[in-house]
Amino acid sequence: MAQKVEKAGVKRQDGFLYFIDKQGDVSRAKMARGGKKGGRPEKVAKVGVKKEKGFLYFLDKQGDVSRAKMARR
Repeated sequence: MAQKVEKAGVKRQDGFLYFIDKQGDVSRAKMARGGKKGGRPEKVAKVGVKKEKGFLYFLDKQGDVSRAKMARR
């Protein structure tokens, strides 16, 4: 079960991979397709989420930052 951490309202575009970077901001990079290399990451939204150990942070379907507990032993 995921928990919403911060509202960002990011609108996704096709062909890009969206992720939460080390600074806690939303970034995107062009996906590699058919032998072509991917692009360099660029910041989309400044959120500044403080990450906690044991959680996976991601961009949910609404474009907001969410987290889920990692299944680790």
